[in-house]
Amino acid sequence: MSPENTQTLINLLMLLALFAALAIWWQTKHGGNRGRIAERARLAVRNQQLITAPEDEVVEEEAFKARLVRRLGALGEKLPLFDAKYRAKLQRDMVQSGYRSQSAASVLLSVKFCFGLAAAAVTIMMGTHLPVVGPYPLMRGVAMLGAFIVGMMIPEYAVSFRSSRRKKRMAGSLPDALDLLVICTNAGNSLAVSIRRVADELATICPPLSEEFMLTADELKLSGDSTRALMSLGERIDLPSIRALISTLTQSMRYGTPITQALRTLSRTERLQHIVSLEEKAAKLAPKMVLPMMLFILPAVVAVAAGPAVIQLMDFLHK
Repeated sequence: MSPENTQTLINLLMLLALFAALAIWWQTKHGGNRGRIAERARLAVRNQQLITAPEDEVVEEEAFKARLVRRLGALGEKLPLFDAKYRAKLQRDMVQSGYRSQSAASVLLSVKFCFGLAAAAVTIMMGTHLPVVGPYPLMRGVAMLGAFIVGMMIPEYAVSFRSSRRKKRMAGSLPDALDLLVICTNAGNSLAVSIRRVADELATICPPLSEEFMLTADELKLSGDSTRALMSLGERIDLPSIRALISTLTQSMRYGTPITQALRTLSRTERLQHIVSLEEKAAKLAPKMVLPMMLFILPAVVAVAAGPAVIQLMDFLHK
């Protein structure tokens, strides 16, 4: 057998070993009656959803996306690699990123697992072409495990990046939302009506904050428990300014103080903090521009200013 065929066989065996280890782990976690009962329950729920779903009103592309999400969610529920505590953390991260579905964490786990397998498969298929570790099968196995772990980390970092961008966008629009809320409460509207009106006004300015306020207004209207609805808003957004707003509204409703005055004070504070943050960013701009100016602008200025003199000096020396 030639060396190339031997390396290919080793790569395939390592890939099969990875799949076999995952299959054994899966079987140990889901073997028994508990796994079969859970599977039957999931199948019953899925069949009920298929029966009640209005297939005539769903576009083909949306139906494909729904089927894909449903299958990814089912795969994520069966994965034994993650415990309940980690799944709850992922669920909170997905809610803060704007994905409020009950199967959002399961879909993310499926995507993480698929990314990890893809990265491990690519690492194995590269084989001897890998730098440094290519000639050594054991080192390639370690690289495969490392690629599997890194591939599983990439989707979670993407979700965290989306969540941070979403929070920054909502934090920038919150002072305007508080000003609108002060105007609505000062006009005599209730808290639920005021929040809904603010959500309508913010629909084109900041859609994420508008969606969160709209959901809070619906919870206030349906449940009537203001404290619980406001606490849910704080869990979905998780910003210091939102927590200050929730604390202000909760204390005002508990002690009977005027909500308008408290919101006006909070709005003034948030506006001042927003201006201070903008001034801080402007003050940091000058030091940040030093390195790009030295790397890109200064060489061009030196070339333009000293270029003719250098050319004349070179001509003089050649003569």
